[in-house]
Amino acid sequence: MRLLLAIGIGAGDPEQVTVQAIRALNRAEVFFVIEKGGAADDLARARREILARYLEGGREPRIVTISDPPRDRGADAYEQAVSQWRARRAEAWEEAIAAALPDDGCGAFLVWGDPALYDSTIAVLEEVRARARIAFEYEVIPGISSLQALAARHRLSWTRVGGAVQITTGRRLAQGLPREADDVLVMLDSGCAFSRFAADEELEIYWGAYVGTERELLISGRLAEVAGEIERARARARERNGWIMDSYLLRRAPRQAPDRP
Repeated sequence: MRLLLAIGIGAGDPEQVTVQAIRALNRAEVFFVIEKGGAADDLARARREILARYLEGGREPRIVTISDPPRDRGADAYEQAVSQWRARRAEAWEEAIAAALPDDGCGAFLVWGDPALYDSTIAVLEEVRARARIAFEYEVIPGISSLQALAARHRLSWTRVGGAVQITTGRRLAQGLPREADDVLVMLDSGCAFSRFAADEELEIYWGAYVGTERELLISGRLAEVAGEIERARARARERNGWIMDSYLLRRAPRQAPDRP
């Protein structure tokens, strides 16, 4: 039976690729690379560089490119739009797997960051399986996420004593700061939702873009003081590079324990 590997390859630094991931890369015969077109194909090139670096014995990788279907990111029915996009992805992946991978072959998808964190690889593979037109098993190899790399570059921990952490998206953050956590990790924020809270003097932000790459940008400080700087840096980087991947930690000031009589 076919075997597919969803391999987390880190947030950008090729040295973040784990030993387990390197072993998985060397098990695979075919590598499926999703190409979105335009400047975002920097990511596809980075995947190829990782293969060149870690495949053993000078082996030339067999790469099968899959064109990513367009996605309506501004749709009012957000979940429905994502579901439709994943269905189109599943069709394209199914076709590529059936054509390129023999029944007893091993193929791999190289996943930016970690497959478990705001990535659709697992969901799409499950959808391909549910279609039941090709049979395969798959394994997931974890990777270093951009949020882990962000924390390391800012030399901080996600967690504080007795506190809770929440991971969310810019779309959800725009609806309001979570009440359950004093530390909020945010991904997929194309609209700079943090700027809505710039008047909150108790918030700090630790922001990073292209973390782990030569284009890395890092800004931190009181949100009220650096929100504008981050927005400008983000806009310049997106214009210059044609794409951006960023994330950040919003942190409330420690809450004072009540005085005891």
